[in-house]
Amino acid sequence: MKIKEVEDRPQALIEQLLIAWESSVKATHLFLSENEIESIKKYVPQALKQIPHLIIVENKNQVPVGFMGIENQHLEMLFVSNEERGKGLGKKLLNYGIEQYSVNDLAVNEQNPLAKGFYEHMGFEVYKRTNRDEQGNPYPLLYMKL
Repeated sequence: MKIKEVEDRPQALIEQLLIAWESSVKATHLFLSENEIESIKKYVPQALKQIPHLIIVENKNQVPVGFMGIENQHLEMLFVSNEERGKGLGKKLLNYGIEQYSVNDLAVNEQNPLAKGFYEHMGFEVYKRTNRDEQGNPYPLLYMKL
């Protein structure tokens, strides 16, 4: 597995990352319906193109199987495809973000207890909760700091 930062974000890469995103979301965001996932999916390519720092992890065939996005010292997104979960890739990505970009805060869906547990295991603690996500949807967010 190889971690690398990507500046150029051609459509082919965005499509590969979208596959990893969807695989991850369907496995971990059980509170979302299929329709909600499809609706959110429309906005993911733009987010991937706009995030200041996009870091991907590739498998041995150089296919992206996970990624994270960082803005300032905030982890905006971290997704690992379901097939690759449990292999330490999320930990490697997050450690890279902490070491290279001083990542020290993030927001996670309260209804995603595996992610919350992962971030707690990595040293993050909840400092704030909201009843809705940043788009105003009824998905509570937990804000966490390192």
